[in-house]
Amino acid sequence: MLDNVVFGLQIVLAVIGAYQLGLTFFGWRRPKAKPKQAPQKSFAVLVAAHNEEQVVGALIENLKTLDYPRELYDIFVICDNCTDRTADIARSHGVYAMERHNLNLRGKGYAIEWMLKELWKRPRQYDAIVMFDADNLVSPDYLQHMNDELCAGSRVIQAYLDTKNPNDSWVTAAYAITYWYCNRLWQLPRTNLKMANFLGGTGMCFESGLLKEMGWGATSLVEDLEFTMRCVQRGINPVFNYDARVYDEKPLTFKASARQRLRWMQGHFDVARRYFFPLLWSGLKERNWAKLDSALYAVNVYTLFVGSILTVIMYLSMSVPGLHKFTSLYNMAPLLFGGLTVAQYIQFPFAMAIEKAPKSTYKWIVLYPVFLLSWWPITFYAFFTQNNKQWSHTQHTRVIRLEEVQSKQVS
Repeated sequence: MLDNVVFGLQIVLAVIGAYQLGLTFFGWRRPKAKPKQAPQKSFAVLVAAHNEEQVVGALIENLKTLDYPRELYDIFVICDNCTDRTADIARSHGVYAMERHNLNLRGKGYAIEWMLKELWKRPRQYDAIVMFDADNLVSPDYLQHMNDELCAGSRVIQAYLDTKNPNDSWVTAAYAITYWYCNRLWQLPRTNLKMANFLGGTGMCFESGLLKEMGWGATSLVEDLEFTMRCVQRGINPVFNYDARVYDEKPLTFKASARQRLRWMQGHFDVARRYFFPLLWSGLKERNWAKLDSALYAVNVYTLFVGSILTVIMYLSMSVPGLHKFTSLYNMAPLLFGGLTVAQYIQFPFAMAIEKAPKSTYKWIVLYPVFLLSWWPITFYAFFTQNNKQWSHTQHTRVIRLEEVQSKQVS
């Protein structure tokens, strides 16, 4: 019986892996840019901040000089339970400092939900809401691209996510490689196949009418994934704009990275429990491939959890004398599954190449497998602590401006 279970799990994981690998081929072609429209949409630009005095000023300066009519957008900094000078810095830059104090409902999702309620009370209303994190930087044409998407009928839009500091350490480089892969070989295939894209937590744009209609309601540790699932349930597929760029600062140390990724995995387990089966049944009943694909994405955290355990079991089974020998798909077809394993890794430097990653980042690809393998213990620990809802804050230690980021992209 156990042999059949183990063999069956290998087949399921192999099919899922082959499906994800097959999708990457549809990311080779870049879609045509949306027709450029005259600036007409108004935006409320929300900046989520918790004790971000070190970096929030650089983002505000960046946002105030976007290539978009200044009268068509206002900037609101959500000063969420701040105990530093974040609110003072926001006011000194002439933008709205929206101070929130609620130690019981902590985290970005709750802060956004509060901010939207405050926004709907204001005399000026906006066509769309844009959301950033305080440590971000934004390409000058960001709002123009969002304007074009909204004019084309899009209601939920995710920008291209990149890193501000890819060469600060091997950890930040690993995040950068992951972003290049996800943008080109994860998001873009779904764009080209007209499936649902996935929100990335920042650089997101939402039609105001949609937010008023369905509310925010995403207060888990991964509010972006949760809102994605809520949209897909309603038949609204988020879209991906390849040309609008947002640069995110990543933690320098492995310890800080592990803490951040643990929070993501804990939240992902929560979202998977609540949305996998409803999306799966709805997708099957409606023959809706976008819903089925989103259900598969929701359950990815369980796929990784089971896959990591199964890999260890199979390795021990094959290498330790005296242990029960389970039937291995790899041993049945070593060339096929060996080739799939190599292809799974090759796709990361391939994504770097077609995304024209800075040459200075290629040296870090040697350590990237360590970063990938580190997801296994993080996911394993997250499974047993998934009921933890405590938000963890990533500390920022220096200021990086857009000019510095752009100058290093060609290095």
